[in-house]
Amino acid sequence: MKKGINVWSFPQGSIKDNLTLAKKAGFEGVELSLGNSPELTLSSTEAEIKEVKKIADDLNLSLYSLCCDSCWDLRVSDDDEKTREQAKDMIKRQLSAAKVLGADTILVIPGVVNACFSHPEKKVAYDVVYERSFKAFSELKTYAEDLGVSIGLENVWNKFLLSPMEMRDFIDKLGSNYIGSYLDIGNTLRISYPEDWIRILGKRIKKVHFKDYRTEVGSLAGFVDLLAGDVNYPEVIKAFSEVGYDGWVTAEMIPNYKYHTEQIIYNTSNSMDKILGKF
Repeated sequence: MKKGINVWSFPQGSIKDNLTLAKKAGFEGVELSLGNSPELTLSSTEAEIKEVKKIADDLNLSLYSLCCDSCWDLRVSDDDEKTREQAKDMIKRQLSAAKVLGADTILVIPGVVNACFSHPEKKVAYDVVYERSFKAFSELKTYAEDLGVSIGLENVWNKFLLSPMEMRDFIDKLGSNYIGSYLDIGNTLRISYPEDWIRILGKRIKKVHFKDYRTEVGSLAGFVDLLAGDVNYPEVIKAFSEVGYDGWVTAEMIPNYKYHTEQIIYNTSNSMDKILGKF
């Protein structure tokens, strides 16, 4: 599998600074996010996006996937119709930017019933979220297919698509090879087990986030360094081997260290090498 890291893991800095640090730490690629830096936003021109790609190319780094910092503010399941349309426009912009960057996947939140850490005052009924989300991605799949860039639906603490079987069936019902799972290993552990998600989703998995989590904490404070939590990474790697996944695995290290924040990049790289059996 290929070893990458999400840009949200880095201390504040320019894209070039962050990519250079990733390269020094031994990563093969970086997952960028629209809006994380003024150099790459939802309003960036194609020429500006190509400048970012050139920085990565010069460092021999792949930009294989793309997130968006506005994903929690603009939801395809929002009660406000204007916001729902803005969310679809955001995803289209992600897809277009990803194409220019050379990324083959974007990370998307499939819908939100409620999120305790982002606009907790908002709560939308589960069946309404399902209907709105399915409608949105039924429309967006053609755009993704035309560009040849996949939409990866992330399992995240959104109180929606809570089981691997429900995620599997939602993806299958959409019926597109360009919509699949963006599987976050650490996010599953609060209520389930990542190895079950891997075996059930199988070929539907487009990309993977590596995180670790201590279940006894039970809150956002439970996210810890790789190998410091309760994820059974030997079993996770075994499950990946069984389903034939050998694509990108991306560390998403949130929160960062309070001091010497760059050290988390090196520590994470070393832990991923151990998990992936690279030494």
